[in-house]
Amino acid sequence: MSLRVCVFTEPHRGADHEDQLRFAQAVEACGFDGFFRADHYQTMGTDPGLPGPTDAWVTLGALARETSRIRLGTLVTPATFRLPGPLALTVAQVDRMSGGRVELGLGAGWYAREHTSYGIPFPAAPERFDRLEEQLAVITGLWRTPVGENFSHRGEHYQLVDAPALPKPVQVPGPPIIVGGRGAKRTPELAARYADEFNMPFKSVAETARAYRRVAEACERTGRSDAGRSPLVLSAGVVVAIGHTDAEARRRAAPLHVKSALPPEDPVIGSPAQLVERIGEFAAIGTSRVHLRLIDLEDLDHLELIAAEVLPQL
Repeated sequence: MSLRVCVFTEPHRGADHEDQLRFAQAVEACGFDGFFRADHYQTMGTDPGLPGPTDAWVTLGALARETSRIRLGTLVTPATFRLPGPLALTVAQVDRMSGGRVELGLGAGWYAREHTSYGIPFPAAPERFDRLEEQLAVITGLWRTPVGENFSHRGEHYQLVDAPALPKPVQVPGPPIIVGGRGAKRTPELAARYADEFNMPFKSVAETARAYRRVAEACERTGRSDAGRSPLVLSAGVVVAIGHTDAEARRRAAPLHVKSALPPEDPVIGSPAQLVERIGEFAAIGTSRVHLRLIDLEDLDHLELIAAEVLPQL
């Protein structure tokens, strides 16, 4: 099988910039396709996540200058955190800083507690999805507006008047956009209309296959192929805790058993062979990219184990 394999991290659990830099450079040296990070301002459990959160796009801008090959992006940036105009500018700037290696994962936002803690408005789910849809329209519109022309948008939640639509990203028509999640209605529709990649995060192969079918149906309804757009990349998130021994794998999996606000997940806990088998199952349902969620950014041995015993078999 042939898949692209990225590493996904959650720095809000407890990682400063130096931790992320060391890990991202190891990801690159080990031969992975990309380094992606969550965009959260608070942990989901009782652990405070010392030394505290780091801003996703500030971090990715710095990593863009300290890496040379890997893709860099978010899974996913909440639409509640930033206005779409400045976000389009920020991502375009980081894309230029990276030489064209950035990807934007964008979602509606879901974790109410971090919004309350930091004074970020958190409307009800229907409005959050309305805002997400508008943000996707604004961001793609700004990137695709020719140099020398202005972009305007008059929506229910965002109004832009004669925006210069600068700077332009290196990638044309813009950095790849990732839309994902478990939603059965609006998420597939938004992915079909705006995304380059649909990601199903951390669920079973069967649940992921059902999500892929929903997205395929949405692509047919929206006429994506008739419009000449490229097929959606289908990706899957996989929580990973493997080891040379069962005891080592269980040690790496220990944080998964801590009570959290996260929805139930389907991790791979065990040997490298078990991870290869799971990735093969995802490949069989059409997955062409996997995002492996590794829990401890200080555990470079875990990263190197996957690089040595899993990547060569993919």
